Amino acid sequence: MPDVSHEPPTAAGPLDPRALSDYTTLRLGGPAGQVHTAEDPQQIVHFVRAAARNGQPAMVLAGGSNVVIGDAGVPGPVVLIRSRGAEVLEQTDDAVVVRVAAGEPWDEFVATAVDAGWSGVECLSGIPGSAGATPIQNVGAYGQEVAETIVGVEVYDRLDDTVRRMTPDECRFAYRTSVFKHNDRWVVLSVDFRLARSNESAPVRYAELAKALAVAQGDRVPLREARAAVRALRAGKGMVLDPADHDTWSVGSFFTNPVLDAAAYEFLRTRAAGIGDPPSWPGPGGLVKVSAAWLIDKSGFTKGYGGRGGVAISGKHTLALTNRGQGSTAALLDLAREIRDGVHERFGVTLHPEPVLVNCSL
Repeated sequence: MPDVSHEPPTAAGPLDPRALSDYTTLRLGGPAGQVHTAEDPQQIVHFVRAAARNGQPAMVLAGGSNVVIGDAGVPGPVVLIRSRGAEVLEQTDDAVVVRVAAGEPWDEFVATAVDAGWSGVECLSGIPGSAGATPIQNVGAYGQEVAETIVGVEVYDRLDDTVRRMTPDECRFAYRTSVFKHNDRWVVLSVDFRLARSNESAPVRYAELAKALAVAQGDRVPLREARAAVRALRAGKGMVLDPADHDTWSVGSFFTNPVLDAAAYEFLRTRAAGIGDPPSWPGPGGLVKVSAAWLIDKSGFTKGYGGRGGVAISGKHTLALTNRGQGSTAALLDLAREIRDGVHERFGVTLHPEPVLVNCSL
């Protein structure tokens, strides 16, 4: 736990006047009043605390892969999280607990885990952003989510002006959300993951991934094979960052898959009569998760749709809204509203955004 009983030296990263579009995977977002770079937990706490004392709460930004920032930018200070590293805290014959700095690029950590023979996050390969962002929205893909492996999250509590470690129960993880999402009280400093010591993946749960690996659901495969297959699937959908490919200038999936109760799901099936039932996954309590991508496509918003205002649906995946190089946040949100309203009109289902919206709204 970092020592924050006194102010650390202030000689951290210099003021950076560049627009926030330089720090987001969408390449969108206006200027910040100030931008500071924090390279360790003490610096993170120092800048956030100093901003609060000046009456200008700081926005915290790491990989910028799950945030949409308004064209007007952020009038106050922004703290860039650039802490790095992963440290083994505990190790047994069967498992390892690893503490990962908030600013550690997520896919680099996954690569480290795979190379070390640590199983549990291999299906989260290729996801952009930082390790500290993963508990915020309970990052998940291809049958895994970080809530399954997180055993603690170290945070700076702005309200209490303290640093402490939160348990998984306190994090209140749910589908693509947690206590941290849409709540600026806590700043994530590091995350502890408990991973199995195994060169084989966790059981493959996701049908698309099982098909790509030519195995049955529930089978295990070598970690490197799972990682390679996931990265290939993501790349085919424009979900692996590539500066030369505008289909990857996005926040990944813009909308979450709707979770419907039994009555709402039956109503959806009625509205979908004649085109087939939407892809769905049963959940606890009779809830059903349905494919947002299917709803979008069947509502007439196909791959590549848009082109107005320099934004469009990805040519590879209907869930990704992309900046084609000359876009704006306003144009992107106009497209998102058109899709949301069109899906609701066609199927009676309301889509909700997955990224955090800053100084803008849908």
